[in-house]
Amino acid sequence: MKNYNFTLIIPSLNPDEKLSQTIQNAIDAGIGDIILVDDGSDAEYKKHFIELEQKHSEVALLTHNKNLGKGAALKTAFTYFLENRQGSDGVVTADADGQHKIEDIISCAEEMMRDRHAIVLGCRDFGLENVPPKSRFGNKATSLVFRLFFGMGISDTQTGLRAIPAEYVSEMLEIKGTRYEYETNMLIFIGGHKIPYREVKIETLYFDDNSATHFRPIRDSIRVYGLIFKYAANSLASAVVDILMFYLLGQFIFTGGGRIAVLFSTVAARVVSSIVNFALNKRFVFDNRSGFIKTFAKYVCLAVPVMLISWLSVYALSHAMKTGQLGRTLWKALIDTILFIVSFRVQRSWVFTDKN
Repeated sequence: MKNYNFTLIIPSLNPDEKLSQTIQNAIDAGIGDIILVDDGSDAEYKKHFIELEQKHSEVALLTHNKNLGKGAALKTAFTYFLENRQGSDGVVTADADGQHKIEDIISCAEEMMRDRHAIVLGCRDFGLENVPPKSRFGNKATSLVFRLFFGMGISDTQTGLRAIPAEYVSEMLEIKGTRYEYETNMLIFIGGHKIPYREVKIETLYFDDNSATHFRPIRDSIRVYGLIFKYAANSLASAVVDILMFYLLGQFIFTGGGRIAVLFSTVAARVVSSIVNFALNKRFVFDNRSGFIKTFAKYVCLAVPVMLISWLSVYALSHAMKTGQLGRTLWKALIDTILFIVSFRVQRSWVFTDKN
């Protein structure tokens, strides 16, 4: 039997018998170091954790007195790993509900140990019939968001099976979030910091239509998409100001729909909305702490080309289609939606990126 030099991390809340089976299978396969985190389980479940620790010398049990969330549980395990597992190749995180087979856990670990510099994601096939519709839809939607907003082609954004080389574990503690949003923020962090990652196909397992999940659809979805929701809300508010002013200026001041009239309407509307957008993005969306002047200068360098592209596109399309002010406004809404995504990626990766 092969002995592996990595640590298996399993965060758990109110587990069933699948947790015991997962740990036994892991030990039988040669995984000799397991960090089990009891994330504030109810009193009737406490004995299961104690029994597992007493039965298996390979298990180190860490306990939260109250439920802090999956992200907090992972951070607790990462901290313990850094303090007590020097010389390990890295960690593999897995769920406690039996959805990750030991063969897949080992496959991800071996891929990590082959490279030593890339994070490995165990990715399921969401096209299979046994995948619950809500899970299929949720993953496809999130994968699309990641591709559009972050430029990351990840086929399974919800996977809890991740192999992380030891050199990156300390960086995982810098990532914000304590619940399910933490795993999403981890992927965003990986992309933003240019950390190599690769995918390994794993078996797609669901039990009882995934009824054992602790994911709360509304509350946790807001957490998961927090950054994008805030950016979208700010951009939507700014867009409403921008489009409303564009319509009013074109209707009552810069009338006629000529090239100069459209330009003046676009510039005046964009100046007002950009000031509002910059202030809110800097403080509430990207939490940027860099100097105001330098950051604003970069924002202007982005805003001006975006504004010019919007103007030229609106003018060209409305002129070609011979539309009135309402038509020009609709074209502007469509074009600005595309620019909304492009602008997000540039703002996140350049304008509001702190130096560190």
